[in-house]
Formats: sequence, structure tokens, C-alpha cells
Amino acid sequence: MMNRREALSRVALIMGGTVLGAEAFLSGCTTGAPGISFSKTDIAFLNEIAETIMPATNTPGAKEAKVGEFMTVIVNDCYETKDQTTFMEGLKKLNEASTKANSKSFMEATATQRHDLLEALDKEAAAYQKAKKKEEPKHYFTMLKELTLWGFFSSELGATKVLRYVAVPGKYEGTVPYKKGDKAWAT
Repeated sequence: MMNRREALSRVALIMGGTVLGAEAFLSGCTTGAPGISFSKTDIAFLNEIAETIMPATNTPGAKEAKVGEFMTVIVNDCYETKDQTTFMEGLKKLNEASTKANSKSFMEATATQRHDLLEALDKEAAAYQKAKKKEEPKHYFTMLKELTLWGFFSSELGATKVLRYVAVPGKYEGTVPYKKGDKAWAT
């Protein structure tokens, strides 16, 4: 049976080319959209959301990898204005959903309450993504989840502590033996 971290690492590898803003990031260009001002409180909030998605286990979690800071850079530099708006409105919706479900903000909620809320939002986002029209924006939780995975697996901690990483590879080898349970390769 595959564990959660293993499943998420595979999802991150699969989603690499489909993550919102990835094209702008890879081309080294900004979208030209006006930047959003993120406060330290906003970054802490993003880190807690990311940590709930990718918690520390026997490996570091998203908060330790500073995924919240990564998200702010990508949203500012790579998201179009409409996607920035969806993202920021989504953070408010997430907090409102926490208050409605738990009578407390996401930051005040327990780890179990946070997990249950994000699990419900993940189901909501999946249904939305399935039914949405091409021109409609992604669900905000899909954005958060993609940025969490992207930020974590492209961080030094994600690449070296969770994935297999060779800083300076040797010669090219077209086939490398794989043993069940081996970590995926960092790129």
C-alpha cells in the first residue's frame, strides 16, 4: 500500500507541467500582473495550510520547507490578475469555511479540524474541476494544493530529504535499476 507522502510525490511529478503559473515560471518571465502584498500573517497562514497538506512525518513538512514564502513569489510573479484574485478570495473562503465548520478560524483550529476541512475542500475542488468550463478559473484549493506540492518538492528539503538527489551526476545512464520502495528522483 502506498503511503500519503509517496502518493503526493508521484502527483507532484505528474502535475509538473500543468501547475498554474508554471509556464511563466519556467520561461523566467513575469505575467505583468500587479503584485499582491502578502503580510507575515498571510505567509504564516499559507504555511499552516501547506503543513496540513504536507505535514512533517519522518521527513520535513511544508512549513519547514517555507512553502508559504514560495507561494507568495509564484502568485505575485507568475499568476495572471484573475488567478491572483481567485487565490486571494480563496484564502478568505477557506477561513470562512473553517469558522462555519469549527466556530474558529483556520489558525485557531486543531490539527484534526484543519485536516477535515481541507479534505472536504479537496472533494469540493475535485467536483468543481470536473464540471468547470475551460474559461473558468481553477478552484482556489486546487491552486493551494498545486503550489504546496510544487514548493515542497522543488525546495532543498523536498529534493534532498524526500526525493533522491545527486548534486553533480556522473555519466548518463539510460536505465537505472529501481527497487520497490525507492524514492523518486529530484530533477
